[in-house]
Amino acid sequence: MTTPTALAREWASADAPEAAIDRGHLTRMTFGDRSLEREVLDLFDRQATILIARMRGGEPSAVASLAHTLKGSAAGIGAGRVARTADAAQIAATGSAAECSQAIDRLAAAVDEARVLIAELLREG
Repeated sequence: MTTPTALAREWASADAPEAAIDRGHLTRMTFGDRSLEREVLDLFDRQATILIARMRGGEPSAVASLAHTLKGSAAGIGAGRVARTADAAQIAATGSAAECSQAIDRLAAAVDEARVLIAELLREG
């Protein structure tokens, strides 16, 4: 039987090569409007930073809720790894404090990777 924690680790696997953000998905979601694309990327960047900070200081129930919020935002911009890792953090919040902390660390790393690409995309104009 697969435990929630084992399943969370499986879903959060960073072994699969993929871009931090699926540019095609982002383009479809923003109808090819570069101004809208920049706006949603900037919003995600700011929101993700705030949510990770709140998770680090939050109770497990708050971590689950914040991870769920981040998962939806990430899916919206095509940040698949962040979305999967946020899903894993949401599940891990029901486990031990150590599991929850490790899941937040993995999520923060995925967010950092996405933020690097977002910074590049925003510089491109």
